[in-house]
Amino acid sequence: MARTTTMTVRLSNSLSDFVAANVGEAGSYENVSEYVRDLIRRDKERVERDAFERLRAELEHAFAAPESSYDRLTAAEVNARNRA
Repeated sequence: MARTTTMTVRLSNSLSDFVAANVGEAGSYENVSEYVRDLIRRDKERVERDAFERLRAELEHAFAAPESSYDRLTAAEVNARNRA
């Protein structure tokens, strides 16, 4: 079962007005909670996408390196290095 948390957020007048413009009949969201949940989901997706892009860039860099720059290791050596 999902756990829910209630949070209180204070907004300046300009931010409060912006939220109000996006909620209700004039906005895209039925209520403030729905709007905030969507913002959090989008931010979470952005963080995950950024982490994936960093990993992808590191892998591209590693695969672009000449094979002569790699050290040959046995599985036992890799395991020992990872334990250290």
